[in-house]
Amino acid sequence: MKTEPTPWSLRRRLLGAILSASIVLWLASLGIATVIAWQETNEVFDDALEEAGYMIMAATTDWDERRLAAPPGPGRAARKADMQYQVVVDGRVLQRTADAPAQPFTVGVGDSHGFADAEADGRRWRVFVVRDETRRVEVQVGQRAADRFEILEELAEHLWPPVLGMLALLALVCWLLIGRVLKPLRRTAAAIAAKTPDDLAQVATAGQPREVLPIVQALNGVLGRLDSALQAERRFTADAAHELRTPLAGLHMHVQLLQRQHPQPELAAPFQKLRQDIARVTALVDSLLMLARLDPLARTQLAAQPVALKPLLERLLAAHAPQAQRRGIQLSASCELETVRADPAMLEIALRNLVDNALRYCPAGSRVEIEALPHAGGGRIAVRDDGPGVDDASRRRLSERFFRVLGQGQAGSGLGLSIVKRIADLHGAALGFGDGLDGRGLGVVLDFPAAAAP
Repeated sequence: MKTEPTPWSLRRRLLGAILSASIVLWLASLGIATVIAWQETNEVFDDALEEAGYMIMAATTDWDERRLAAPPGPGRAARKADMQYQVVVDGRVLQRTADAPAQPFTVGVGDSHGFADAEADGRRWRVFVVRDETRRVEVQVGQRAADRFEILEELAEHLWPPVLGMLALLALVCWLLIGRVLKPLRRTAAAIAAKTPDDLAQVATAGQPREVLPIVQALNGVLGRLDSALQAERRFTADAAHELRTPLAGLHMHVQLLQRQHPQPELAAPFQKLRQDIARVTALVDSLLMLARLDPLARTQLAAQPVALKPLLERLLAAHAPQAQRRGIQLSASCELETVRADPAMLEIALRNLVDNALRYCPAGSRVEIEALPHAGGGRIAVRDDGPGVDDASRRRLSERFFRVLGQGQAGSGLGLSIVKRIADLHGAALGFGDGLDGRGLGVVLDFPAAAAP
């Protein structure tokens, strides 16, 4: 017995994908930040070495200290460390660099060495103080606080472009990973959206994530119950229609028999009305039986084949000629399309319904024309008339079951165009309603796709 695979967790897969991408890109951004920080730190250290060299030179020579730390000349970059030095003896500055204040940076540091924050010459300084053993001689090294912030600003200026780039890359990678992880959900959604009353098959549960599986199983339960209800409805309609045909045929025969047995003129009209009502009910039952047979069919079950249209239109003209002559209607056909791929019996049923509707609802003196021609790579079959027509609001409802336009004065079941619509759907054809001949009346159009063309 084949066992179904264990459903995988969408949450775990999504979390793992995002964490993996985040860790990899975080390590990459950390490496970039380390390289930039290393370069900036090296520059600061190099400046500190340079300043230390000037300090040693100032302490061991008699050169003018203002030349030792003079501002950089043209073509020479400013130093980042930019430290200033003072040699203080008994509280008096004996030697200093050019930008150092004339007074000691700070006083009162109790230890032999230490750091202090000081303010001198209107600027804030970070100062390191070191004394000799006698505490008479001390060296004070100061750096402006603003210079330190400049170093941080320059470091941030070099860091933010790669950091923003890595964030954008992280967003793109997460977008792609999430799309890949959620791909089974899109497939499931597409499978559900493709469901029609003709296709209520169960949605596949294999390969579904653990979080979505209960939803799919619940949906399958709904589809199963809906399919059972539709099947029961179709069986009831078919059985009822089939069972009604026999008593209706018997009733029609009894009425004919009674009409012969009672030939009185005053009974002729009631008998005729009764026969018309029986014929109407019989036509309704036949339409219901036809719909009951068409509803459960799928497009793959059709016996589709190339159907020669010219002989079909000739049969339609011959079959409806007596009705057209009786109502004083001119019926004609033109055929510019040789064949169309369809089920021959169903196509003839659809066209018979269209021609019968046109002849039924058009007044005497009207014209009804059947036309077959190539259209948009496929085929078009149209039945147009110049009768009273149908308003736009009613045209949108013509294919609804049991819908009939009021005020027509003709008997009908309201199922003829529903049958045509169902046959068109089975063939992948489009059923449309528009104006009839010379901009009057009604035109009913069947557009078959290119696959149905010869």
